[in-house]
Amino acid sequence: MGRSQILLLCSLSLCLSIAVADWNILNQRTKNGLQISLRNYCESWRMNVELHNIRGFEVVPEECASYIGKYVTSTQYKVDSERAIEECIVFLSTSCNLKKDGKDAWIFDIDDTLLSTVPFYKKHHYGSHEDELSSVQDYKTKARKELINKGYRIWGIVGDQYSSIEGIPNAKRTFKLPNPMYHVC
Repeated sequence: MGRSQILLLCSLSLCLSIAVADWNILNQRTKNGLQISLRNYCESWRMNVELHNIRGFEVVPEECASYIGKYVTSTQYKVDSERAIEECIVFLSTSCNLKKDGKDAWIFDIDDTLLSTVPFYKKHHYGSHEDELSSVQDYKTKARKELINKGYRIWGIVGDQYSSIEGIPNAKRTFKLPNPMYHVC
């Protein structure tokens, strides 16, 4: 290799290492040139987890742990959760022709539906550290099939994970509660 090619490669390596070393979430811009703050980044991350656009993550990004902690202990989290429950009640009272024969069923996912895991996650940095979470989709599918085989009508499912509300057999309607701290496939 010629001396000029080696000099060029060294210059490119230096420029690339400076560019990579300077990467910081606080120095980012959108494609439209908007400056992204840490709050914007973390809110966008949380929203995209809820929308199911971000899947299979193992931990909350470290820089967002404090933000997620503030959200799940905030009034907004409570309002978001209560709104989902209000929609369940509206559906139940307007769209379900209950037979009242003891076979009408509604499935509740336990984590953050009937039992809050916020105290656990507060102790564990709001999902920024890896926890062992296993898939329970097969178990839930089997349990639903057993209910259907016994003649139950599943009117609704409410849960904090898509794995809780997806699957066959499905309910007439499903409702997702907010949970940005973990994702169960």
